[in-house]
Amino acid sequence: MRLHRLDITAFGPFGGSQSVDFDALSTAGLFLLHGPTGAGKTSVLDAVCYALYGTVPGARQSGQGLTLRSDHADPATRTEVRLELTVAGRRLEITRQPPWERPKKRGAGTTLDKAQTWLREYDVTARAWKDLSRSHQEIGEEITQLLGMSREQFCQVVLLPQGDFARFLRADAGARGQLLGRLFDTQRFADVEKRLAERRKTAEARVRDGDSALLADAHRMQQEAGDAMELPELAPGEPGLAVAVLAAAAVARSTARERLAVAHCRLTAAESAQAAADRALAEARELARLQTRFAEARQRAVRLEERAGDHRAAQARMERARKAETVAPALELREAAEEEHRRASGAELRARALLPESLAEAGAAGLAAAARRAAEELGGLESARRAERRLAEAADERDRLDRQERDDEDTLREAAGWLAGWDTRRAGLQARVDAAQEAATRAEQLAVQRDPARRRLAAARLRDELGRDTDEAQRAALASAQHAVDARTHWLDLKEQRLNGIAAELAAQLAEGEPCAVCGATEHPAPAEKFAGHVDREAEERALAAVQRADEQRARDERRLATAREALAAATAEAGDTPTEQLASQAEELEREYAEARRAGSVLHAAHEELRLAEQEREHRLAGRQQAEVRAAARLTRREGLDRELAALEEELAQARGSAASVSARAAQLERQVALLTDAADTARAAEETARHLKDTDARLADAAYRAGFDTPQAAAAALLDDTAHRELQRRLDQWHSEEVAVRAVLAEADTAAAAQRPPADLGTAERTAALAAQRLREAASARDRAARSCAELDRLSARATAGVRQLAPLREEYDRVARLAGLTAGTSADNERRMRLESYVLAARLEQVAAAATVRLRRMSSGRYTLVHSDDRTGRGRSGLGLHVVDAWTGRERDTATLSGGETFFASLALALGLADVVTDEAGGVRLDTLFIDEGFGSLDDQTLDEVLDVLDSLRERDRSVGIVSHVADLRRRVHAQLEVSKGRTGSTLRQRGI
Repeated sequence: MRLHRLDITAFGPFGGSQSVDFDALSTAGLFLLHGPTGAGKTSVLDAVCYALYGTVPGARQSGQGLTLRSDHADPATRTEVRLELTVAGRRLEITRQPPWERPKKRGAGTTLDKAQTWLREYDVTARAWKDLSRSHQEIGEEITQLLGMSREQFCQVVLLPQGDFARFLRADAGARGQLLGRLFDTQRFADVEKRLAERRKTAEARVRDGDSALLADAHRMQQEAGDAMELPELAPGEPGLAVAVLAAAAVARSTARERLAVAHCRLTAAESAQAAADRALAEARELARLQTRFAEARQRAVRLEERAGDHRAAQARMERARKAETVAPALELREAAEEEHRRASGAELRARALLPESLAEAGAAGLAAAARRAAEELGGLESARRAERRLAEAADERDRLDRQERDDEDTLREAAGWLAGWDTRRAGLQARVDAAQEAATRAEQLAVQRDPARRRLAAARLRDELGRDTDEAQRAALASAQHAVDARTHWLDLKEQRLNGIAAELAAQLAEGEPCAVCGATEHPAPAEKFAGHVDREAEERALAAVQRADEQRARDERRLATAREALAAATAEAGDTPTEQLASQAEELEREYAEARRAGSVLHAAHEELRLAEQEREHRLAGRQQAEVRAAARLTRREGLDRELAALEEELAQARGSAASVSARAAQLERQVALLTDAADTARAAEETARHLKDTDARLADAAYRAGFDTPQAAAAALLDDTAHRELQRRLDQWHSEEVAVRAVLAEADTAAAAQRPPADLGTAERTAALAAQRLREAASARDRAARSCAELDRLSARATAGVRQLAPLREEYDRVARLAGLTAGTSADNERRMRLESYVLAARLEQVAAAATVRLRRMSSGRYTLVHSDDRTGRGRSGLGLHVVDAWTGRERDTATLSGGETFFASLALALGLADVVTDEAGGVRLDTLFIDEGFGSLDDQTLDEVLDVLDSLRERDRSVGIVSHVADLRRRVHAQLEVSKGRTGSTLRQRGI
């Protein structure tokens, strides 16, 4: 990587634009970047880092890009850094602009512009720059990939900070590890350590969980086995736990099987006793049942004899009811015929009551003939109905034509009146539009004049305020100047008085026998004495301090006066000499005119809209007038046709409706008459038919009662039973018969009669014996079930424990293997004798390379005296791998780097930094670093050592490198001819190249 050119604008201490030509500085190999403290030497390096990575190094880095902006920059100038460099054979140009809080273009206040980044590449063929990207992320990834280094590595390798390497030289192994870890990116090895440690914890947890599950199964087996199983006193993770648990489980299973065999034998004996007791109980219950059955049958037979008379009466009643059932169909037919005749007679009476008196006594045939005549007359009125409906429609249409004519006359009258004033109305509306348009144009013109007038008024007010501040500052400056003169005069007077009395002050310090500081005499015969008002050193120093304070106050007041005058000049340049009151009056008048013009122009849209609506209304009224005229011509012809049709219809309807009010009323009368006559004829025929049917059913009922053996139909009806009474009587008969049969059957049973001859059965004793046998059987069955469940549960738990042991074996092997690897990489394993972590091991190899590369230059700088060596020895109780010692060739002994002097520490750390730069460069993929910077540290070297160090730095040109030395040491200006000088001033720092 070689730097060509750097352009800085409003960055850090640089208020304006500055440029650095690194090509010209690099021709000498070495160049010096110097300037007073705080001028901005380090800011040049910050600008290089910011251009490449978008951030500045180390502690100067900030979360807000606004802190990169120079306080000396003009508010209208944006901060920008542009760097031109060659890397990996490509010539690139990077431009970065941090976020900028700039003044708003309109109004007061500020607005924030986002950060901007550009990346361009020089095309050799086309001899022109071409744009590559404007994305922060893409440009950052591209630069990092080309350089092969992160920002931290770049700041350690290219911008060599000597203070960091001096600390690195004296640091312990932990501090060295942190720096080397950042430079060589050994985080992946630390991640391996962390991953192995996590895997060890995971494997250990899985083994512990497996042992815990095994112990849990063992505890459950102990609960099932009781005192037949003893658990091993081992914790999870201890060896031998699985074997001990499986052995105890085997003993528990054997004991459980023995208990199950004993429980089977007890259950068999209990089942035999239970069967015998059940048989004895069954025999006792059967004997008791037969004896009870015989006694109950004798009692039932007695009760049947007592109810024999009632049974014979019920049988006679059932016989008469069966005979009456043959007459029941005739009775039902007669009742139905009588009911039907009664309904038909009532309907006939109701229908005849609605007929005229002339037809009230007519027969069914006469009523039917009258209905036919009325229907024929009704059919002849259908044509008249249609004519009546058409008459109503024509009258409605005639009315509609009249209403339409009146509406059209109103429309024509309104249209004529509205159109008569159209020209005047349109002219007025157009005048409103023109006036509003003119006002809107005037408002736009005045709006352009408002902002300049406001700014000029604000500047005038600021001018007046600054004028007052300037007068006050001038008075304060004059007063402080006079005060400073008075203080200095007072101090000079006191100093003169002290010099006049200095002899007395010296005499006060004399002691007998001690030499005088002035003459050397040991005898002091007449020492001077202090007079009244003598001025001592303290009084003089207080006066001098007052002089200094007065000078400082005078300088502050003068700076304040200069600042006020500059601000006053700027405000006067913008506001001019016009009085503030006049500018305020002009601004107010401008605002008033703008408000009036804007208010008058605000109705432009409404005026346009009103004109458009008026034109639409005119078109609408013209169209309405034309349509009304067309409808009037059509109505005249239609009205004449309707008048002729109405006269013909009226003549036809007068003949058809007769005395009725209308044809519809006449038709309604005839329809009602036809319906009444038809209904009356139908009800008369129905009454005659039901009377004949009733007479027939009376004859059939009398014949059926005679054949059934009843004297009259009424006797047969009385003998009938309804369904409920019949069922109840039949039930009583069936119940008596069933009871008689059952009693005879029981008394005829041989075993029942034999049981009645035996002694009474002892049922209670048999039941107690059977209950005791059943309880013993349940207890034996429960014991057998418990033993069986215990065997099954022990078998299940033993099988699960065996499976868990099989699954746990590979987990234990994995844990042992991972734990050994984790301990080895973490440096805690016994196999790792030096207790060196994996990351430390990799860093130790890198440190050994760095020490070898640094030793080459350190020998030259120290004239062959010192050599840096890497050590793997442990320090105290810490881990080994990152030790660094120096070998002194003059003594032949190896000693700690902390014993080096200040100058020796500088060139040793410089050699270490250069060696580290070479190793990191090789680690980054062989990226050439053609430009390096060394920041400070040369002030601690003597002339000879400085020459040797500069010779080493000059030798870097063998690798085609240019080295920039950042220092304020004056001796370097004579030794290094190519220089970049940084000067600071009140308006910001500037850069100047010399010696090229």
